[in-house]
Amino acid sequence: MSAEEALQELREYCRGMPPVAAMGVEVDGFHDGALRLTAPLSANVNDKGNAFGGSLTSLMTVAGWGLVTLKLRLAGLKAEVYVADSQIRYLAPLYADLVADAMFGEGQSWEAFLDTLVQRGRARIQVDARILLPEGGSATTLVGRFVAISKR
Repeated sequence: MSAEEALQELREYCRGMPPVAAMGVEVDGFHDGALRLTAPLSANVNDKGNAFGGSLTSLMTVAGWGLVTLKLRLAGLKAEVYVADSQIRYLAPLYADLVADAMFGEGQSWEAFLDTLVQRGRARIQVDARILLPEGGSATTLVGRFVAISKR
């Protein structure tokens, strides 16, 4: 499967999940090991006129799930991917559209993850995600563990 085919499949998954579709999530692309998702502020605004905290967390979680799902498809493996746990930090309010980048955490080995998944039928990997501020820096960060379980 090509990268563009895998990205298109991921776009279809996102459109098929009602909460994700309601947020207006778009799969923007995959570059330099990072998956980028976007969502309009207008669909994710709170009573203060900035991005709703639940939307920030949701977008980063979907980006982490999407990164693992995309990489598994590119590896030719079928597995269900779940978030096991995560830690969120809210650093600054966001008054712009949401842009989330997700990448594997420092020191994480994709090859070791794949080997474990093939041998044991399940594996976990750390994903780091962040919501970007338009002027630079991060509005919110997520460090999460994502689990893949092989499909039979």
